[in-house]
Amino acid sequence: MAELIGGIGTSHVPAVGAAIDNGRQAEPYWAPYFEKIQPARQWIADQKPDVCIVVFNDHASAFSLDLIPTFALGVASSFPPADEGYGPRQVPTALGHPELAWHLAESLILDEFDMTIVNQMPIDHGCTVPLSVAFDQPEAWPCRIIPLCVNVIQYPAPTGRRCYQLGRAIRRAIDSWTGDERVVIFGTGGMSHQLQGERAGLVNLEFDQAFIDRLINDPAGQAEVPHVEYLREAGSEGIELVMWLIMRGALDEAVRVVHRMHHVPTSNTSNGLLVLENG
Repeated sequence: MAELIGGIGTSHVPAVGAAIDNGRQAEPYWAPYFEKIQPARQWIADQKPDVCIVVFNDHASAFSLDLIPTFALGVASSFPPADEGYGPRQVPTALGHPELAWHLAESLILDEFDMTIVNQMPIDHGCTVPLSVAFDQPEAWPCRIIPLCVNVIQYPAPTGRRCYQLGRAIRRAIDSWTGDERVVIFGTGGMSHQLQGERAGLVNLEFDQAFIDRLINDPAGQAEVPHVEYLREAGSEGIELVMWLIMRGALDEAVRVVHRMHHVPTSNTSNGLLVLENG
């Protein structure tokens, strides 16, 4: 059967992608951040996953207010980078794994998760920046990509509990797959940040560190945290952190922490990175 070898939780700050795209990693502002993410890049290079499931949220690139799926699973053979208003990022097209993706769709739907099946989906910075964080600037992404888009833009977003349960269902689906693929799952978004209103620029270091601690040691407890606490403590966009719970739910109850880091600021956003390994 397939093996889920680990998970990565990471922010998907668009400015990180712009820094990579424009060769600014060595600049004084950016160099400390890129130094901190090197252990994660080394880990995934050593692990050589065949497939990465990337849990992210779309930013009005593939979906609009005309159609807002709660959970949308990409089953296509490829996913091009989206044009977010300034041209697509010059990153590789993500090649999908339709066979495994359809297996996930069937398993999850029969496990009573109402997945939207997507046959065509451009992927924006919510997906491409985490891939750049992990793999830098390759000519082609070194593994197949299965995108899983979660609505954390338009109220109501799924609860942390539902996201954690979805992660557990994803694990059951992977464990029932007859292939021998090595899989890594990403949970993306956050950390604390707010992009508008009186609290624009909010960063809550204490909340962010406590979230990572609890995600590692008490994910079921973290899954019970209500939306209002994320909004109050982590800002209006801090709700993206529920997507890390999908990643964590897919892993073993006890995990090994390979790497964790926290960096402020990247743009006006608190930026976190966590690498967890099963076994």
